[in-house]
Amino acid sequence: MSTPSPLRVHCTIGVRIAMEALAPRFEALSGRALDLVWGTAPMLVRRLQGGESTDVMILNAAGIETMRDAGRIVAGSDVTIASSGVAIAVRAGAPHPDISTPDALRRTLLAARAISYTDPAAGGASGIHFAKLLDSMGIAAEVNAKNTYPPPGGYSADLLLSGAADLAVQQEPELRAVAGTEIVGPLPDDLNVTTVFRGAIAAGCTDAVTAAGLLRFLREPDQVALFRAKGLTC
Repeated sequence: MSTPSPLRVHCTIGVRIAMEALAPRFEALSGRALDLVWGTAPMLVRRLQGGESTDVMILNAAGIETMRDAGRIVAGSDVTIASSGVAIAVRAGAPHPDISTPDALRRTLLAARAISYTDPAAGGASGIHFAKLLDSMGIAAEVNAKNTYPPPGGYSADLLLSGAADLAVQQEPELRAVAGTEIVGPLPDDLNVTTVFRGAIAAGCTDAVTAAGLLRFLREPDQVALFRAKGLTC
């Protein structure tokens, strides 16, 4: 009997740190390999709209809604998996600046030598939100003058390791994915935004039974505990 082809999963990097740990668990239990395709949710939506095929999508809520409206997911298959907020990180061992209040965050951003947040033009939720936040705080010009964007689909925390940034801003699990960095904390409550990640079976899925099993697996207590340990909420 031939080995079945891997189950293809287009998955946002917002949950990558958890999914990379969970994939081997699922493969061992199901006997089915996973082919994980990474990117920001907007990047993956564009690729799927351009003709790429997949079996399962794990995107932000807006991405799943776009795919549902286009008839690209199995009706009723979408489920909420986890969520996260935007946080700030520094290189491991560096001082943790005060970001506990809007005024403290403003002072910290203005005092920083260099920062990195994701390009809002790429469509990532944290970059879009942070760019709007800088505008609302009246410090966009000053902060953007010392900002360096990571590559599309990359991690702003990588620039902490290279020395190109002293502060990195992104979804908390994306920051945690970069070893050698430390989370300072989330943006102050009133200034933060929560991104919800959802999963769904793609229309034309090659194995809907296994795809449904993967979505159930990700919502089991042991897997929920790992999501939480990686900086996500469930």
